[in-house]
Amino acid sequence: MTIDAWSPAQYNRFAAERERPFWDLVAHLDASGAPRVVDLGCGDGRLTQALGRRLGASSIHGIDASPSMLERAARYGDATTSFAQGDLATWRDENVDIIVANASLQWVDDHAAVLTRWMESLRPGGQLAVQVPANGNHPSHLVSGELAAEILGEDDHVAVNVLRPEDYAEILAALGTSVDVTLRVYLHELASSEELVEWMKGTALTRFRERLSAEDYDALVAEYRARLLDRVGRRSPYLFTFNRILMYARA
Repeated sequence: MTIDAWSPAQYNRFAAERERPFWDLVAHLDASGAPRVVDLGCGDGRLTQALGRRLGASSIHGIDASPSMLERAARYGDATTSFAQGDLATWRDENVDIIVANASLQWVDDHAAVLTRWMESLRPGGQLAVQVPANGNHPSHLVSGELAAEILGEDDHVAVNVLRPEDYAEILAALGTSVDVTLRVYLHELASSEELVEWMKGTALTRFRERLSAEDYDALVAEYRARLLDRVGRRSPYLFTFNRILMYARA
């Protein structure tokens, strides 16, 4: 039996850094007409509620797989904001005005099929805005991928699932109009290179915590720290360069 390894507190240790691509993504959206909005991979719901208010949404519905994230999200529910558990890989709806998926698509495979379902869920003229990490070649993910292969017998999600920007452009151009796909490098100045471990504990290392005992997970984190710092060195401060793909399309 797996546990829910997502921790809102751990994830939000770097809330300011994680918010920047979210708001860059949202800047693409036309917020006219009190839209019906869905936030796929809503996390703890804080940004979902803020997004609904910025867009003047008639309703905004957050979907996430993590019970612990949704438990925290409940505090942001109101007359127009609601949350539910769901699977992004199979989710579909009808007549949605705006779909936002921020740093969530990387967790599922077959992005062409998933993006097709999402675009088909939009009303004519509806908008899709997606941001996905594309830093599979950074040591933080390379070391995670090595350990995943050794311990779990699987590859890194970002390295395997995330496509090239031009691939996303071709997929979305076949599905909609006004397509815009951008690869952007974000610069995050962390207090030290050891902070990379805390960053990854909030995201990519969650899959180890789901499937290992507490003792084995602690050993995994110690091994991850040792290998990672061997690659990047012990530096203070540390400039964490983070590639992300921002994509936008209209139905």
